[in-house]
Amino acid sequence: MIKHIVLFKLKDGSPESIDKTANILRNMQGKIPELLSLEVGIDVVRSERAYDIALITEVESLETLHAYQIHPVHQQVILHMNEAKEHSISVDYEI
Repeated sequence: MIKHIVLFKLKDGSPESIDKTANILRNMQGKIPELLSLEVGIDVVRSERAYDIALITEVESLETLHAYQIHPVHQQVILHMNEAKEHSISVDYEI
């Protein structure tokens, strides 16, 4: 199993922008077979060092992680994220 975590800092940190982007991420639920789980969290502390949104997913293997990354639904999300994000960081690890 692979846990895939991505943190996003958005260009527009308004609550409306954050909610819109979080909903776009949540919309992948049930549409990408490789995703065993999907969780989207919005930061509540809002400190200067905080990121706005966390995406946490689980997949079966590195192969299914790749399949998720190239899935058409995920590719549409990437288009939005490339416009909306100021910065992102990620980590992928075995569980």
